[in-house]
Amino acid sequence: MEQTNTKFLPVSKADMAERGWEEYDFLLITGDAYVDHPSFGSAIISRLLEREGYRVAVLAQPDWRRPQSFTALGRPRLGVLISSGNIDSMVAHYTVAKKRRHDDAYSPGNRAGLRPDHAVVVYANRVREVFRDIPVIIGGLEASLRRFAHYDYWDDKVRRGVLFDSQADLLVYGMGERATKEIAARLASGTPVSDIRDVKGTAYIAKGPAECVYPKVEVASYEAVCADKRSYAEANMAEYREHDPIVGRAILQRHGGDLLVVNPPAMPLTTAELDAVAELPYVREPHPMYDALGGVPAIEEVRFSVAHNRGCFGACNFCSLAFHQGRIVSARSHESVIREVTALTKHAGFKGYIHDVGGPTANFRRPACQKQMKAGLCKNRACLSPEACPNLDADHTDYLMLLRKLREIPGVKKVFIRSGIRYDFMMRDKSGEFCAELVKHHISGQLKVAPEHCVNGVLDYMGKPHIEVYEKFRQKYERLNQKYEKEQYLVPYLMSSHPGCTLEDAVRLAEWLNASGRQPEQVQDFYPTPGTLSTCMYYTGIDPRTMQQVFVPTDPHDKAMQRALMQWKRPEKRALVQEALRRAHREDLIGYGKGCLLRPNGGAPYAHRSGEKPAGRGKGGVGAKGRPSDRPDKRGKGDAPAGDGRPAPKRKAGWAAPKPKKNTRPGRGKKKL
Repeated sequence: MEQTNTKFLPVSKADMAERGWEEYDFLLITGDAYVDHPSFGSAIISRLLEREGYRVAVLAQPDWRRPQSFTALGRPRLGVLISSGNIDSMVAHYTVAKKRRHDDAYSPGNRAGLRPDHAVVVYANRVREVFRDIPVIIGGLEASLRRFAHYDYWDDKVRRGVLFDSQADLLVYGMGERATKEIAARLASGTPVSDIRDVKGTAYIAKGPAECVYPKVEVASYEAVCADKRSYAEANMAEYREHDPIVGRAILQRHGGDLLVVNPPAMPLTTAELDAVAELPYVREPHPMYDALGGVPAIEEVRFSVAHNRGCFGACNFCSLAFHQGRIVSARSHESVIREVTALTKHAGFKGYIHDVGGPTANFRRPACQKQMKAGLCKNRACLSPEACPNLDADHTDYLMLLRKLREIPGVKKVFIRSGIRYDFMMRDKSGEFCAELVKHHISGQLKVAPEHCVNGVLDYMGKPHIEVYEKFRQKYERLNQKYEKEQYLVPYLMSSHPGCTLEDAVRLAEWLNASGRQPEQVQDFYPTPGTLSTCMYYTGIDPRTMQQVFVPTDPHDKAMQRALMQWKRPEKRALVQEALRRAHREDLIGYGKGCLLRPNGGAPYAHRSGEKPAGRGKGGVGAKGRPSDRPDKRGKGDAPAGDGRPAPKRKAGWAAPKPKKNTRPGRGKKKL
């Protein structure tokens, strides 16, 4: 995997002239900066087409306000491929409170505003304007999640399938390598794009159902799902269940006089195919045109990381992975991953640390069970929640062997795992060997896991395991840290305001945190992203799995109270927490007892009545500063509790909180929070 002689793909006519190109085959437009790294979908597709012999030029973040920006490289011979980038453009632009973000890690210099809202639609319309009848194929996460009629949180309405607004000819959903390769071959052979109707993993607009060559099912029309929320929920559940490459059917959805046809999903790549994609000749860096602009921050998280798998059978209801990458896991070979890590050791900036060997879920290396590859995915149950399926294959030996091999590569000092670990899956591994080696070798100070909540009813709506599983894991993690004399902390990701979470449930979460001696510095409010089951619950008030009504916190003030309860010690949250406790009739938590959240004396956190001994202080420490993150694909990294200014007592291994420095300045009683 020697990269020194690798060139970036052309981004200008000068680059094309240097290669001796008078014309090129495909123009790839992306809403991200041009980063030629396998963690960027646009880089994968462009390098894949290059390997197939096509000439590909890259147009990154064109100025959508100027049509001539889209003609800067001339007209391609075969077609235009369009993606908004690695995340939905609306998530990139707005917080969960619908406030404009001030930065964008996928843009040069972390600068926001370099792509439009609904980027796929805007880019495709501009291409139609300047190139007229050229084949336009849209793909990437934004197009994938918006392929059907879908609720859009930012517009607060149901939008049409993105093909209709974009005027594109084809939509590629999922990871896209198989479909893109086949579409390119058909176009190169002279097949009109209007005749490409049978490629799995694609969608198109038809005049009637006869154009669909696969077994099919029709869901409620766009007009019906706009008018009736029950119809929306039924359609969403059908779309989710048919996302199965083994037995999934094509889905038809009428939009007025036209018919959206979504073909069955493409099969996941085999190990050999995944190896080949991972080892395409990427430069593995942002294009040098961004150097003077401050580079592209997103590369820092992945430069020395390795993705070894795809897909996730965890199937959390709020996560877009199940509807994009799918629930069948595929993985690379040990040899391929070893070659990539060995190449990284030769990088000029490598310091001996592999930051991550992971993927959507780090400790998945195979399908959940062999039945999946023969009979498809189970329609009416999840693999891990509310309890693990008896057929689940939880053997971690293969992943463990891979990590051991990577640790032995010359030049590698440490191999860390920083992407998601499913602790419930790990607890099903009877040997316990992986968990022990994880603690001994692969944690960089903190292990981040996602219990999300402590109330089992809420966890059921989330599609997460019950809290007892997390508690058992936490205890095991503490024991192992003590056994190996490690001071490593456990960082639990938690979510407020998910459908099904009442104010009373939020209070119970605060009580659980208080009893645990924790308070998150950064918390996640539920973010309704297109296509997920949780977003369906948010919009319809119906759980699409059962068609039963579900409580949904939508009022901004109610959501703010739920969020504040998770950070009850913060002085600025006091009024909200006090209001929440009174609304929930939990005034018993305002007082001086050990389990109380608030002290009643004028807002002073640890004030006591005259002549009364003050109550014992909790285990809070001083929190690190940080802006809360509410991107569903990138949460905040800090999880240290806030305190009253006094040094925190020493914690047992297993709980995340950096030790605060003692206040040594004379005459100062409290640290500034």
